[in-house]
Amino acid sequence: MRLSALGAGCWSFGGGEYWGEQSQKDVNDIVHRAVELGINYFDTAEAYNDGRSEQSLGEAIKGLSREKLVIGTKVSPDNTYPDTLVEHCEASLKRLNTDYIDLYMVHWPIHSHSIRHFKKDEHVINNPPKVKDAFDGLKKLQERGKILYIGVSNFGVERFKQAQNCGVQIVINEMPYSLLTRAIEFEILPYCVENGVGIIGYVTLLQGLLADIYPTLDDVPAWQRRTRHFNCRSCELCRHGEDGAEEQTNQALADIRIIAKRCGLTMPQIAVKWALSNKAISCALVGARDIEELEDNVRAASQPLDHRIVEKLYIATRPLLEKLGSSFDYYESKACDRTK
Repeated sequence: MRLSALGAGCWSFGGGEYWGEQSQKDVNDIVHRAVELGINYFDTAEAYNDGRSEQSLGEAIKGLSREKLVIGTKVSPDNTYPDTLVEHCEASLKRLNTDYIDLYMVHWPIHSHSIRHFKKDEHVINNPPKVKDAFDGLKKLQERGKILYIGVSNFGVERFKQAQNCGVQIVINEMPYSLLTRAIEFEILPYCVENGVGIIGYVTLLQGLLADIYPTLDDVPAWQRRTRHFNCRSCELCRHGEDGAEEQTNQALADIRIIAKRCGLTMPQIAVKWALSNKAISCALVGARDIEELEDNVRAASQPLDHRIVEKLYIATRPLLEKLGSSFDYYESKACDRTK
């Protein structure tokens, strides 16, 4: 499986409370233009906008050569019981308007704390699917041709090893990676490299923070203020309960902005280039609300960043990295990290 270096993040497709409305015409235009520009990977999940993201992507790919597309979607951990897994895979296939899914990922590790985020049913929370059963089920779907490759998302080292021990080949671990979210560099990124596992990086622009569209952190919308970059007391939707790292985040953004200006680049351009400079990253995901944003991201990806600038950006964001630490579940406290 070969992925374009830049992938299309499809979370906003179908519209919803998190990202607001997005018309199907805009989605169609973005998907078709992305293919014209050489992007082949489109990333979604059954949980995104209650399935509307998959449905919208399925509508957008009509008329395109399926062989040119690599479609990745994710099943929620609470839906990985053997029988339930088959039902949810079939539902995703129907919404995506396709006979097969190229990359089918378990969205978060399979355990009670992770499932609590997706489902409030205490019976399910207290009796989560067995990891071996889940991956045996994925292998059967693969043997039937329903899915081509098996992947995971947000799996730390121990959870990844647990999945590997089930005897299936896991080709991808999709995880957050950006200038402001570098925690995977501590443990899981080196582990994936050592074991020949590809990495898809998401939040390349950290949901707008690195797009330089908010004058201050106070201007960031509530849904995007839930990460440990922010003081939890400033957002009622936040659940990590920590003081956050607003001082370090502000300083990092200021330094990135200065470096980008000196290079004649915008902040989102330099953020995309920096993410792709890491050879361990197979594909960096970016969202786009319109053709202009998409084309700007592709232009940024087309030329590499000088290694000296890469190093300056590593240095500029190191204090934030050290403050946030090795936990790459940015929505939960370090003690409640769902990746572990």
